[in-house]
Amino acid sequence: MLRASALLCSSTSATFTPIQPFNPNISPHFPTFELSRPVSALSRARCHFTLVRARAKSSFIVRSTATQEAVETSSNIGLDLVEVGFLSGVHGLQGEICIKPNTDFPDLRFSKPGRRWLKQQLLGQDKIEEVELVEGRPHPAQKSWILKFQGLDDVDQVRQLVGATLLAEEDDRPELDEGEFYTRDLVGMRVLLKETGQLVGTVANVFDNGGNDLLHVMLDSSMEVSNGSAKTNQLVWIPFVDAIVPDVDLERREMYITPPKGLLEVNMRADERSKKERRQLEWKERKKQQKRLIAAKKKLCELEQKHVFDGLRFGEKSQRSLLADHILDVNSTLLQKALQSIETSSSKRWNVTEEINALRARVSECTLNVSRECLSFDASKEKVGDNFSFIQQGKSLFSEGKVCICLVLNDHENEQPEAENGAVSYLTTLLDDEQNFPKEEERACVPLVVVSPEHTIEALQNLFQDNDHFGFDTEKIWFLKEETLPVVCSAPEEPKKHKILMKSPWEILKSPVGSGGVLSILASHGVTDSLSSLGIDYLQVHSIGTRSQPPQHYINPMLVGLVSGKGAEIGIQLTGESEVENFEMILSVKYLKRLKGKIEFEAVMKMNAHVQKVENEWIESVPTEPNSFEFRSDIYRVLSECSSSAKICLMNITV
Repeated sequence: MLRASALLCSSTSATFTPIQPFNPNISPHFPTFELSRPVSALSRARCHFTLVRARAKSSFIVRSTATQEAVETSSNIGLDLVEVGFLSGVHGLQGEICIKPNTDFPDLRFSKPGRRWLKQQLLGQDKIEEVELVEGRPHPAQKSWILKFQGLDDVDQVRQLVGATLLAEEDDRPELDEGEFYTRDLVGMRVLLKETGQLVGTVANVFDNGGNDLLHVMLDSSMEVSNGSAKTNQLVWIPFVDAIVPDVDLERREMYITPPKGLLEVNMRADERSKKERRQLEWKERKKQQKRLIAAKKKLCELEQKHVFDGLRFGEKSQRSLLADHILDVNSTLLQKALQSIETSSSKRWNVTEEINALRARVSECTLNVSRECLSFDASKEKVGDNFSFIQQGKSLFSEGKVCICLVLNDHENEQPEAENGAVSYLTTLLDDEQNFPKEEERACVPLVVVSPEHTIEALQNLFQDNDHFGFDTEKIWFLKEETLPVVCSAPEEPKKHKILMKSPWEILKSPVGSGGVLSILASHGVTDSLSSLGIDYLQVHSIGTRSQPPQHYINPMLVGLVSGKGAEIGIQLTGESEVENFEMILSVKYLKRLKGKIEFEAVMKMNAHVQKVENEWIESVPTEPNSFEFRSDIYRVLSECSSSAKICLMNITV
C-alpha cells in the first residue's frame, strides 16, 4: 500500500489519497475514467519543487478530477458515451428533475438541448435508453442542475428515474487550445525518460492538487530506482509541469519526462513489511547501535580518552549524534598500535626511497624493465616483444574474472565541494579510456573496489549510478572510505600519555593514514573474504592523487600477467622516481588473507588547531609550531616488513 506524500510548490502542501492500482495490460471494466476538465500544459507551474513526506494534517486534500466523466461504450447504440451526472431527486410538480453534475462542463452538458441517454439497472443489468433534453438551468441554492426531458411531464414519471445516470456523447466535448489535454488522453500513456528513452511506466490516473496536476504513474517492472527494482503495481507521483514533463505526444501515446533526482523514489517503500515490523526492526537497530557505542566508549576509556565523550552531555541532538558516529568510527585496535609507534618513530625515521632500493636489490632476479607504451591493453606483439605473453596472460585473467581492481583516490588536502568534481573528473577520464582500462563489455566479471576520502564517496556513487555503473556488476562494487585515525598530542604534565584532539566538541580531529590503510579497510570491511568466495586470485591496486589531470597511470594487464607467470604473490610497478602516493601493485588474495589487515605506523609531528575544554569552557587552540602526531602507514613498508616469505616481482617503467 502506498503511503501518502506531499509535494511542495512554494509553501503549499498537498496530501495524496491512494487510488486503486492501474494495470495497462488488462482491458478496463466500464466505467473507466477520464478528466473532462482540460489539463493545461501552458499553465503548468514554473517553480522549484521539494519532495517531502506528508504530515498528518494538511491544508487541503487532493481531489481526483479523473472521475469527473466516466466513459461508457454501448454496443447497442454504437456510441462512446460519458457519464455527466446522476439524477438525485424530483423538483416541483412539472416533471423536472435534479441532477448532481459529474462534469466540468455543466453548461454544455445540461443547458444545450439535444439527445442524451439514461442508464439504469433493471434486473441486475444495465439498460440504456435515449431521451431528449428540452432545457436545463442551475439550481439557485444547491450545486446541482434542474433538467426537463421531453415526454416526462409529471412527478410519478420522473420519480422512477431517480438514481439513473445521465450520459452524453463523448465526442461532444470542447476543442482545447494547444498545450491542453484531457485526462482520458493522458491515462494509459507510456512515460519515458527523455534523456535515454527508457520506459518508466504508464499513466494510471491524473489528480488536481489545486496548483498543478499530478500524474500517478505505474512503474514498469524493468524500471530500476535507487532502492531496487520496481515491484508489481508500484505507483509514483510525477508533477505535470513543464520542467518535468516537457513533451507529450498524443499520436504516439507517449510522454517524455526529465525527473529531478529522487522524484521516482517518492512514496516508494523499499520493503513490504508491516508498520509494526518496521518499528520493531528500527528499535532493534537502535539497540544494536547503542551496544556498539557502549563497546566503542569502553575501548576509548581503556586508552584513557574519556574527554572525547564531553560533547555527548550537551548540544543539539544532531551534534550529539555526529559525535557518536565519530566515536564509532575510531578503530581502537589500530589506534592502540599507532600510539605505540610514537616512541619508535622518534628513534628512527623510515625512508621510502631506501626501502624501494632495498626491494630492487632483493628481487633483482624477478625484475622486468618495460617502456610505458607497452602497458596498454591494446599493445601489439611487435611493440612489446618477448614480454607479450605476460600481457596475454593478464588479459586472460581479467576476462576469466580472476582479477579485482581497487582504485584508491587520494585528495587529502582539499575537502571543498570542488574536490568532489576533481575525483569525479579523474575517475570518468580513467573509466572512459578503454585503451588503458578493461573495455566496458568485459567489466561485468571484474569486481571493483573504490577507496576515497569521505567527502567524495557520495559524488562517486552518483557518478556510477548516472553512467550505468560503467559496465560493472552492481553486486561486485564496493565504495569504501579511506582509513583514518585520530590526531593526538602529548599531555604537558605526562609526556608519555597522548590525548585525542577535538576539531569541535562534537568532532574528533582525524587524518588519513595513507596507502597502507588500504590493506586494513579491505580486511575490516570483509572485502578480502568476499573476493576469496568469488574465486578472485589477484587484487590490482591503482592509486594516484586526483589532482593529476589527466591520469598518468593506468590498469596494467602486463603486471598481473608477470605475477601469475612467475608464481609470485606481490607485484610492484615502479617508475624512474619513487612515488609514495601514486602506485600500482598486484596482491594475491591468498597473501591478503594471511596479512589480515596488519599494518605498520609512523608518527609524524604536525601543526593542528583544535578545541579543548578548560574549566568547563571550550576554547580554541591555534599552535605556532608542531603540536600533535598524525599517523602514517606506507604500503611499501607494510610489504617490506610482512612479506619475508612472499615472492615479489618488480616492473620498472622506463620512458
